[in-house]
Amino acid sequence: MHKIGLLSDTHGWLDPRIPELFSGVDEIWHAGDIGDVQVMEPLEAIKPVVAVYGNIDSPTLRQRYPEQVWVEREGVRIWMLHIGGYPGRYAPAVLAKLRSSDPPPALFICGHSHIAKVQRDERFGGMLTMNPGAAGRHGQHRMRTVFRFALEGGRVRDLEVIELGLRGALTP
Repeated sequence: MHKIGLLSDTHGWLDPRIPELFSGVDEIWHAGDIGDVQVMEPLEAIKPVVAVYGNIDSPTLRQRYPEQVWVEREGVRIWMLHIGGYPGRYAPAVLAKLRSSDPPPALFICGHSHIAKVQRDERFGGMLTMNPGAAGRHGQHRMRTVFRFALEGGRVRDLEVIELGLRGALTP
C-alpha cells in the first residue's frame, strides 16, 4: 500500500497543520499554484514530493517542477497537471490527450478550480478524477481542503477529504 497526501492551490501559504496531517503518507503531491518555493520546503522535509507548476507559479517554480507528471504507483497509472477540468468539462488539450491515451490513466489529478471534487468518468474506463480543492487562503473557495488516500492493488482506497477551515481562518 502506498499512501498519498494531496493538495493544491496553496498560493504561497502552507497551513501549519499540513506537515502533521501528511506525516503518515509515503509521498506528498502538489497539483500546482504553489505560489512560493517556501511552501514546498516543509513538505520536502518530511516526505518525497511530486509536484507540478500552476498558472500563477513563477519561472523559478516552473524550472523546478514540470507542467505535468505521469507516474505509476501500486499498479495505478496517474496523470497530474494543474488545469484539467472534470468529466464533461475537461480543458480541450486534456480531453484530446485522454482520447489519445491507450490506456487512459486510472487516476487523473488536477487543481485550479479551488473546488474539492472526486468523480468517475466511465468514458475513459472508469477513470477517477480528483481535485483536492484549495489549501491556501487566496481564491474563490470557502473551505480549505486537502486529500489523503491510498493506492493498493491497482485501486484507490481510503480517500479522506480533510477540511482545514474557512479560507480566511488560520484554524478550523
